[in-house]
Amino acid sequence: MTRGGRGSGSRGRRLATSVRTAKGRKGASTRWLRRQLNDPYVADAARLGLRSRAAFKLIQIDDRFRILRPGARVVELGAAPGGWTQVAVERVKAKSGEGRGKGKVVAVDILPMDPVPGAVILQHDFYAPSAAPAIEEALGGRADVVLSDMAPNTTGHPETDHLRIMALAEAAHDFARSVLATGGAFVAKVLHGGSENDLIEALRHDFAEVKRVKPPASRADSAEFYVVATGFRR
Repeated sequence: MTRGGRGSGSRGRRLATSVRTAKGRKGASTRWLRRQLNDPYVADAARLGLRSRAAFKLIQIDDRFRILRPGARVVELGAAPGGWTQVAVERVKAKSGEGRGKGKVVAVDILPMDPVPGAVILQHDFYAPSAAPAIEEALGGRADVVLSDMAPNTTGHPETDHLRIMALAEAAHDFARSVLATGGAFVAKVLHGGSENDLIEALRHDFAEVKRVKPPASRADSAEFYVVATGFRR
């Protein structure tokens, strides 16, 4: 995996793949399949051995903000299937052996997750009171970065989906406050809808700088964007 993520093949012109609607397949399923087949990030993720196209979102965010520095201690919330974990492990050099400049990555999810070389996988509910101490023990200290690409299953009702993802982002922020070291960074996925402004104001109390970011790998028709907060104040 290289910084910048997408290989030269994805920059070239691709032929669109058509999908015939199979008997019994809903139109929404056909549209999703067509989008997947014609998405260059999906193809690049498969080619590079990344577990999800979402990995490119973190690559693009980190290319801009440089938060995943060699030697950093990283916590990822809602880590399954592990695409972001793979990026974090490489960029903080969590699998480069012992010694100076070796980072640590702790991936947390309530669901089981296949191992990622270089990362500690914790099947844990980060809401639980025991979560923060267990994570700090696995890290060997406080975190430099907390990542959250969490999103609930969508309902198709925009207002409901907005409120549900914002509840996760706010919970991730509360958790980050409990584990981050001074100067640390926080990244979380949110949806446009109104209440994201309350989260951003709360983040500005805790961090020196807060930015809204929509990486190129985020689909243009999606309401999602990311908040990137740096310079945590304890």
